[in-house]
Amino acid sequence: MMNKKKSIIGLIVVIIAIAACAYVAIVGVGKNRQGSAANIKLGLDLAGGVSITYEVTSENPSASDMADTIYKLQRRVEVYSTDAEVYQEGQNRISVEIPGEFDVETVLSSLGNPGSIGFYENKTSNSETESETTEETDENSVTAGMTQVLSGEDVADAQAVSSQDNYGNATYSVRLRLTDAGAVKFAEATARNIGASIYIVYDGAIISYPTVNETISGGEAYITGDFDYTTADSLATTIRLGTLNLELQEIRSNVVGAKLGEQAVTSSLQAGAIGIILVILFMTIVYLVMGFASSIALILYVFMMLCFLNALDITLTLPGIAGIILSIGMAVDANVIIFARIREELTSGRDLKPSIKAGFNKALSSILDGNITTLIAAAVLYLMGTGSIKGFATTLALGIVLSLFTALLVTRIVLYGLIALGFNKEKYYGKQKARKTVDFIGKRAVFYVISLAVILLGIITMGIKGSGDEGMLNYSLEFTGGTSLTVSLNENIDITGEGGDELRAFIEEVIDTNDIQLQNVVDSNDVIIKTPVLNQEQRSNLKAALIERYDTTEDAITEESISAIVSDEMKSDAIFSVIIASLCILIYIWIRFKDVRIGLSSIIALIHDVLIVLTVYAVIRIPVGNTFIACMLTIVGYSINATIVIFDRIRENRLAMMQADLAQIVNVSITQTLSRSINTTITTFITVLVLYLMGVPSIKEFTLPLMAGIICGAYSSVCIAGTLWYTIKGKVKKS
Repeated sequence: MMNKKKSIIGLIVVIIAIAACAYVAIVGVGKNRQGSAANIKLGLDLAGGVSITYEVTSENPSASDMADTIYKLQRRVEVYSTDAEVYQEGQNRISVEIPGEFDVETVLSSLGNPGSIGFYENKTSNSETESETTEETDENSVTAGMTQVLSGEDVADAQAVSSQDNYGNATYSVRLRLTDAGAVKFAEATARNIGASIYIVYDGAIISYPTVNETISGGEAYITGDFDYTTADSLATTIRLGTLNLELQEIRSNVVGAKLGEQAVTSSLQAGAIGIILVILFMTIVYLVMGFASSIALILYVFMMLCFLNALDITLTLPGIAGIILSIGMAVDANVIIFARIREELTSGRDLKPSIKAGFNKALSSILDGNITTLIAAAVLYLMGTGSIKGFATTLALGIVLSLFTALLVTRIVLYGLIALGFNKEKYYGKQKARKTVDFIGKRAVFYVISLAVILLGIITMGIKGSGDEGMLNYSLEFTGGTSLTVSLNENIDITGEGGDELRAFIEEVIDTNDIQLQNVVDSNDVIIKTPVLNQEQRSNLKAALIERYDTTEDAITEESISAIVSDEMKSDAIFSVIIASLCILIYIWIRFKDVRIGLSSIIALIHDVLIVLTVYAVIRIPVGNTFIACMLTIVGYSINATIVIFDRIRENRLAMMQADLAQIVNVSITQTLSRSINTTITTFITVLVLYLMGVPSIKEFTLPLMAGIICGAYSSVCIAGTLWYTIKGKVKKS
């Protein structure tokens, strides 16, 4: 009786938690009374934000200096949003777009003017070396009478850090990390200036003058003083900005509208809601009471996700939505694994409660291994990635943690609560249907041929397209760069409405491409038009057409060539991140399964999936844009999770089927997990399919390859990974 009472109380607690999270997400608490869902920061593609253009003060900056400055600035503006974009305009301009921020003055004040920074000492402290280091300075300059010791290039990093004093109070300081050359210079300078000050000068103004207490060697130094976190972080940010190779000045700043607009947000939310409802129906029909229990847990997951996205100040973009979709799929997947185990126990003759307990216990290792490997990938991608990759990694990691909580704890509580309410008959839960063992090992040659044929199709297609004018892949302007025109119109045209659709269609007709991005400039009639690189004739035709159609003038149109938003450094970071993540996954699998061949087979299956999806991009000519990387990462995360489930069952069956040969063990293991593979694929596919059917064109371009990847990931897990491990390992009979 006591256990029954506890179970019912547990169910009531879950329902209260859902109501509370729903209230916070929809209605909100506090003075604003606005739900957390409405307060979630949306990225530039979904909501717009601040756009700032800087110009290099020096003439003819080198390409390497521009690339280095863009890359460093990209890393620094991520303090405002992980999805901030930095790219080159023309020869000497750099544009920064920060989503979710709309107060230009506050951003400019906080970001500062990314100029030069230097560390100075009084000349009198270094008279014997003065001739080697003294800069030419104006008599009225704040650096008059000083000698530069270090420049911004000698600083590797600067961060605000906290510690505790003797009374346990928090204190703040700025930690400097110097380059090897900077460490040597700084040690010499501090040795000369014990008891004196080192002056930190930014854009001609002294921003700090800490006193040297001792010689500082080792390449790390701390600036202490009367700091709170805000002032320490501001000084650290200013020092980091000063390490840019080029001196920049702000020439233009404004607030721009969304690239996709309210329609994209609304349709995505509606699609997400419909997708989740369909998943709930599917789970309830297939798994009966267990499916209903998982549906309640999934509802709590959704509202918790909305609350945490707001609480953690995460900026949500299309790649972030991908991370959420993947984590929803993994949340459902965990329940599917558990329910399959419960049904197996019921089929073996166990009572209901022992079956539920055994089902959760036996599914635990598969769920943890699959989620931990994906969490490892998310952590590596966040630490090493930039821009949208960080956004993807953040939402994915958050989703994994929440999905583990809801799948392993909440679903169990709800199940026991439903049993206590009277749903305690085995017919409400179902039994595992007997399935004839499929000879996957015997058919592996067919699977390999099919995969190779599809991959070869992609390679041949890319070769043919690459030899012509089209390019191996249909790279969008995020990858190739292009032309940007700012048009001042006589009336305001909302690019997210009907007028925007007409403008887009008109431009497509003039320049014969659908790779077009439109943005409004807030509080003006200006529209920014971004297209792939246009030649002189195309630019002239477009400007003439705009003048005639929209009754504007040539003086009201400005044009710039823009570099790729996804820079070479960002591409390298993405590739390097995936490689490191794959190696970490390989090591983890090696440790957990004590067989490096399992890890190797899993990684080969991932490469297989990436190549198959690349074929889809090549054949269908889906634009390869900023979401391409996130799409590939989603597929990798989905595939590795499915693969681990199968290998976990193989590991279990090798102990349970001691007399069986390896081929039989692999075939039985894949067959036993087949219903899980199919059902998880269906639930995840449903969510993405609805998003595709209801989405705007940009979302369709994102979800189409994602659907292909989901199918491909299931195929590689079932047909490739296990059979490949068997092939590598060889036919070894267990005795």
